[in-house]
Amino acid sequence: MKGGQVRRRYAAGVTAIAAAVTYILFARPRHLRWGASGQEYDASLPGDDLIVTPDLTATRAITVRASADQVWPWIAQLGQGRGGFYSYDFLENLAGCDIHSADRIIPGWQDIKIGDEVKLAPAVGLDVVDLEPERSLVLRGGVAMGAAPPPYDFTWAWVLRDKPDGTSRLLLRERYAYTRPWARFLVEPAEAVSFVMSQKMLRGIRDRADRVA
Repeated sequence: MKGGQVRRRYAAGVTAIAAAVTYILFARPRHLRWGASGQEYDASLPGDDLIVTPDLTATRAITVRASADQVWPWIAQLGQGRGGFYSYDFLENLAGCDIHSADRIIPGWQDIKIGDEVKLAPAVGLDVVDLEPERSLVLRGGVAMGAAPPPYDFTWAWVLRDKPDGTSRLLLRERYAYTRPWARFLVEPAEAVSFVMSQKMLRGIRDRADRVA
């Protein structure tokens, strides 16, 4: 019985390692650049200067059948207690985030400026550090570990680019700089979850903007 348990644990460990290696080698690179062209992935975007040498970068993108000025209001009202994040609300709310994504543009949520805080949850927020209306929004901060500061620096940027055919490209970039050696063991597994939520967010913004346009 004891030998059987050891063999089962060994097999489970090998399976887990194989799954992790497969994800790192094949799925992860695609997840970090989902929807983005090579040029978009390599481009310098607003907020990049805040973390010059990131330990982890993800750039994701989507085409919206609306101009940048039509997409912008959905970005301007991002946040908990505001327009939400247009992703999987039920998953965010399982973590106590109290997110309720809006399906319409709310005029009272359009006034956003540098220095404002965009809430991720009632007790967690990121600061607006760079802003160009109808073009880009950059947030910065992190999630504290109890009384300790976040073990990483983080920027989250939304960038809009008009296309000649009247559509626009919406780019979403995350950049992390680890301030503690163990931060990667926290951030990099979470990045797999971020991929799931981010691609849903991009689709959520696209669908809302397409519908209104």
